[in-house]
Amino acid sequence: MAKRYITEMGMGTDVHGQDYTVAAERAVFDAIHHSSLHFFEHLNKSADDMIIDLMVAVPKPNMVDQERLARSLPYGNINLMLSKGGLEIPGDGEDDAIVIANAGVIVRLND
Repeated sequence: MAKRYITEMGMGTDVHGQDYTVAAERAVFDAIHHSSLHFFEHLNKSADDMIIDLMVAVPKPNMVDQERLARSLPYGNINLMLSKGGLEIPGDGEDDAIVIANAGVIVRLND
């Protein structure tokens, strides 16, 4: 059974361009960029042993490049779950909305 060791949260935006993948990648970066994991050696594991549940919410989940987003995490086995959420703030022009994504990253390791 896999035990949870880490839970991180983040938010990312694409201010111009309405790129849902960019907003999602920035949310993932925000969630993980303060982490430095030092417990692998003590558990006789490596970063590649991580089982990562990556949850991302954006207003239009179908607009996210899933493969590119999964590559934003350098290690582990990624389970990507996209859902409708986040926020889209209308701009003055039709194609200039601000896209906001939310990310949750849960890291588990098998016993």
